[in-house]
Amino acid sequence: MFGNLTSAVPTSLRVGILGPEEAASSESRGCNLWATGYSATVTAAGATAVPLGVSTSGRSWKDLLADIHGLVWTGRLRPGSPFTVEEDRLCKWCKKNRFPILAVDDAMHVLNHSFGGTIHLDLPTERPEALQHRHPPERGLRHAIEVPPGSVLASIYGEGELVVNSEHRRGIAKVARGFRVSATALDGIVEAIESEDETWFAMGVQWRPAATTASGLDIQLFRGLIQAADNRELANPKRARAACPAAA
Repeated sequence: MFGNLTSAVPTSLRVGILGPEEAASSESRGCNLWATGYSATVTAAGATAVPLGVSTSGRSWKDLLADIHGLVWTGRLRPGSPFTVEEDRLCKWCKKNRFPILAVDDAMHVLNHSFGGTIHLDLPTERPEALQHRHPPERGLRHAIEVPPGSVLASIYGEGELVVNSEHRRGIAKVARGFRVSATALDGIVEAIESEDETWFAMGVQWRPAATTASGLDIQLFRGLIQAADNRELANPKRARAACPAAA
């Protein structure tokens, strides 16, 4: 897997934050140990957070991620919009370069789609037997998920049942080639996927681990990403981060 998450991590590691940041709120944060948001949580997890904005601004992924060691893709600026060539290229670039990536919420759907997976466009309609995964009058609805033994996610959170926040109407229908389910809600809805390739940390989660409603345990996701980035650098510290021409 990806090593002991309690090991020391060099502070020189830089983690890019791509996509919208979590909005601060007057509501009580789930853990109250650090500020709301991805930059604050990455910093608390032991790396330097590097905000990248919400798009490439005309730059290639090779250039944008040249001095970055791992990526948190926080979601999309316009949820529900068609998947783009630019997003597909990001996913393919990360796979080609074994670049550690944590894809959150609808960014997980793009990651899944890029490698042949499909999604439910509206869970209440397509899976009417499912639990309530989004309840607009109650922000931060929470429900239990099950993490199977032997998964990368189990090495991060521990196997078995835990509770996460949940605010989504879409969900994975068919898991992409090269990925496996690493968490499901108790109704069977996929809540997390991960790469089957042990040399590539690629994790997608349906919940929002840096939101006001996140729990203190959710920082483990970011520590897992940072540990994977550290392992990648140690394996080849002079790695040339050149993407394949088709994915650059």
